[in-house]
Amino acid sequence: MKSSTKKILFSIDLEEFDIPEEYGQTLPLKQKLETSLHGLQKLEVLMDKHNVVATIFTTAFWATHYPLHVQNLAQKHEIASHTYYHNSFKTEDLRKSRETLQDITNTDVVGLRMPRMSDVSRTDVRSAGYLYDSSLHPTWLPGRYNHLNKPRTLHQNDGVWELPASVTPVLRIPIFWLALKNFPVAFYKMLCKRILNHDGYIVFYVHPWEFTDLIGHNLPKMVRRIDGDGLVNRLDDIMTYLGKYGTFATHRSLIENV
Repeated sequence: MKSSTKKILFSIDLEEFDIPEEYGQTLPLKQKLETSLHGLQKLEVLMDKHNVVATIFTTAFWATHYPLHVQNLAQKHEIASHTYYHNSFKTEDLRKSRETLQDITNTDVVGLRMPRMSDVSRTDVRSAGYLYDSSLHPTWLPGRYNHLNKPRTLHQNDGVWELPASVTPVLRIPIFWLALKNFPVAFYKMLCKRILNHDGYIVFYVHPWEFTDLIGHNLPKMVRRIDGDGLVNRLDDIMTYLGKYGTFATHRSLIENV
């Protein structure tokens, strides 16, 4: 990479709050949209405090309900695609979501992350006009996926850059959103620093709905554990810590400086 400065790639998966529906609880659309908005507003305050430049992977569906908000986000952060809807997917959604977000933000949208880090055809991603895909989580998550045999760091795959979520070398311990909520803070910081020193950058992500009150929703304890302002305070601590060792940057900027 052209720059020797370590890069902290913080990203947000901005989507309809539909995770309770995975566990049998139906929510009104308004609640699903507004829950994410309220959590996002807390994250914006935190990012401004730490001068964080982030990559925001948003569903086009959410963005069409809050176009002015997404336009404002695009003034500072990278807007990327989280496909069109969070709870359903068709191949044509790749191009449709990208074009919709470009129309809303008047910027070039080049990044993709699939909901739930799902697999997606490289050919389809390339055909839809994306520069990179950040859907790979190169670890083992029981019940979801086993990607222990996949590349751990930035690489090209059939004409598309793949920028995986960060995991530690060798053991591939993840630092994704569930790790942020459930690992002891000191242990989480140690994992982040190890990745940062080894790879020169770190990729971690959250969802806005995590930063709201999750009491009353039918969610597993590992998902509910540390929510709302408690999680805001934890992320505040993590950003303060990471800011001592690197510079916050977007996914796109990392790739363009390879």
